[in-house]
Amino acid sequence: MKLLILTQYYPPEIGAPQNRLHELAVRLKKSGVEVEVLTALPNYPKMEVMPEYKNARNRFEIIDGIPVHRAWIYVSQSKGIVSRLLNYFSFVWSSYWKGRKLGKYDFLMVESPPLFLGYSAMALSKRLNAKLIFNVSDLWPESAEKLGIVTNKRLLKLAYNLEASCYNKSTFITGQTEGIVDDIKSRFPTKEVFWLPNGVDVDFYNPEKIDAGDFRTKNGFSNDDLLFFYGGILGYAQGLEVVLHAAEAIQDLKHIHFILQGSGPEKEKLEALKNSFALKNVHFLPPVSKSEMPSVVKSIDVALVPLKNLPLFQGAIPSKVFEALAMKKPILLGVDGEARKHFITNAQAGLFFQPEDVTDLVNQIRFLSDNKSQLQEMGENARKYVSEFFNRNNIAETFLKKLIEKQNFK
Repeated sequence: MKLLILTQYYPPEIGAPQNRLHELAVRLKKSGVEVEVLTALPNYPKMEVMPEYKNARNRFEIIDGIPVHRAWIYVSQSKGIVSRLLNYFSFVWSSYWKGRKLGKYDFLMVESPPLFLGYSAMALSKRLNAKLIFNVSDLWPESAEKLGIVTNKRLLKLAYNLEASCYNKSTFITGQTEGIVDDIKSRFPTKEVFWLPNGVDVDFYNPEKIDAGDFRTKNGFSNDDLLFFYGGILGYAQGLEVVLHAAEAIQDLKHIHFILQGSGPEKEKLEALKNSFALKNVHFLPPVSKSEMPSVVKSIDVALVPLKNLPLFQGAIPSKVFEALAMKKPILLGVDGEARKHFITNAQAGLFFQPEDVTDLVNQIRFLSDNKSQLQEMGENARKYVSEFFNRNNIAETFLKKLIEKQNFK
């Protein structure tokens, strides 16, 4: 069986889709699938091609045994809509011309967003005689419309039409959350939609094997400090302002610190908010490589997982949840719906606060500060739950069974 994964984002970039797709590819390869990846020159999140890939319009490499074909992409640090569209469509174009020369495959699996990559995926699926699998990790253009990122009615109509075409031409659709699966099923009842959740490598994120190192000492924290940690993109959807407002409200608790590690379009605004409040308990740290994350997570006490208070996120499960839970770290979850059901109600692996509700967040922080003994119990519950329900090995095995079923179906 031969599978081509088409994605704009892939290692050595760091991020949720990059890790998820690579981990899936590695496991499918171990099970005998011939997996290859067609992706862009790495540039995320700085929007600058990494130094070792510069001056190379195309490049081929092998990462952990996975053949990776790279195509050129336009990058710019401008945040304007024109630059963003050029970024997307340059890879749509280059990925098609690169991919059409790769040979034949049984399946082509494309990652969305960006939704526009569906143009290349549909054309390549036909050209390479491969069955199309459309993998949805975020509901675009629905998310873009409800977040107010895209307001042009004509552009939205084109995007919704593209979404429908991609779904209708797929052999089957995969959704990262049950909420995404249910949404697509309700709008496209004749299409088969398969739940392909994100997960965690419970061997890599194993607190029994990880040394916390000098994270606390290096960053000026004592062993008595209670560290609330957010790691990931500092974007609009995360609604991280609530964390800074909460930090302002509990400055009387000198042992509590908030760490925001990562980069993204909202970082400057968040840093400005910190300065306006003169907060000494909020610390911005740069993103680190995947190999460093287990040590970082082991060093903190509670993982913060916020999102904006939008109905759209009722079915969202931020990827950063899994690593924290696998490392036996309780979460403070500001995401209602599916994530709350799994990790708060079922797993008892942390506490919930109403999204964007500063008062509720402050109350939960004070509770954890006064009841530190509960952190260990929540952490034990956390690892047990993700090991059973969100283990990457089990996810890949289930997906492989679906591929075999579809390969044999004529």
